[in-house]
Amino acid sequence: MSHADDHEGTRRDFLYYATAGAGAVTAGAAVWPLVNQMNPSADVKALSSIRVDVGDIEPGTQLTVKWLGKPVFIRRRTAEEIAEANDVDLATLIDNDARNANLPNGGDGADANRFLVPPESELEGEWLVMMGVCTHLGCVPLGDGAGEYHGWFCPCHGSHYDTSGRIRKGPAPENLPVPPAAFEDASTIKLG
Repeated sequence: MSHADDHEGTRRDFLYYATAGAGAVTAGAAVWPLVNQMNPSADVKALSSIRVDVGDIEPGTQLTVKWLGKPVFIRRRTAEEIAEANDVDLATLIDNDARNANLPNGGDGADANRFLVPPESELEGEWLVMMGVCTHLGCVPLGDGAGEYHGWFCPCHGSHYDTSGRIRKGPAPENLPVPPAAFEDASTIKLG
């Protein structure tokens, strides 16, 4: 083996490594935009936390806001609606899970595990905040006492929710979820 043959092997190895390195960089450059498009857009990141003024909401009425591209129902319930929610036998619920992101260890479907309490509350349980998306196929239920249980009704497939947002009848498998929310003061709710 001559001295020239020794250099040829080294040159060949260099060409293999250089070609493999260039191929890896090219593949990474081609894949990066595909992966990066899955990140949330700037407008979604900006709206990951919103504040909602609820000072003008009267008992028995509801405000719907958009958070993370989905509707959120904020309802100020009447004493009658609260009493109706508390009178439910938990054994009759289709879903006996609170579905409340504010409870660290979850909880059962009791009304007490689903509402928000402002700093100075006149009536415990009057504020109910829930995602406004039917848990069956993602439709937006009708509110203001709709359905057989005086809460929300999804006309698309016939899901009935009670005054606490719990599924009572129809194909929906779960209660309307309670998003991360808290009162910042007596008239402002922070979502997210």
